[in-house]
Amino acid sequence: MRDEVDRLIEAWRRERPDLDVAPMEVLSRVTRLARHLDRARSHAFETHGLESWEFDVLAALRRAGKPYQLSPGRLLKETLVTSGTMTNRVDRLTARGLVERLPDPADRRGVLVQLTDAGRDSVDAAMADLLAHERTLLGSISERDQAKIARVLRELVGPFDQENH
Repeated sequence: MRDEVDRLIEAWRRERPDLDVAPMEVLSRVTRLARHLDRARSHAFETHGLESWEFDVLAALRRAGKPYQLSPGRLLKETLVTSGTMTNRVDRLTARGLVERLPDPADRRGVLVQLTDAGRDSVDAAMADLLAHERTLLGSISERDQAKIARVLRELVGPFDQENH
């Protein structure tokens, strides 16, 4: 089975035989897959009235476990956005009733961002739909091959994740 990346590589090899385009065999497919996944995720989130960035913040709080709260600094690390961006996002989520700001008992000047019941319900429903869709996308690939792909992608992504910690 040939895909669009095969056609791109063939064209580059014809036009620039002096270049080793082998990295495109993997990375162009990863890029294309990421675009398809972004579209699928956006659709799953829109179904529940969420934008992707809203899901990211709500999901970070949900993963934190009860009482589903994090400091703004921790949210920055979880979502890889700037402080100003996070402040704006928390403001918007607060206005929608999906999160609330609480005083940090460990720091009189600090605040904690906490998921509300409505926020938890929204992120839980969006996550369930997203996983169902992703399971369908992977349906033609055996569990063994999925594990192999996950292992190889972990090796590829690992150095980038280390830069962010």
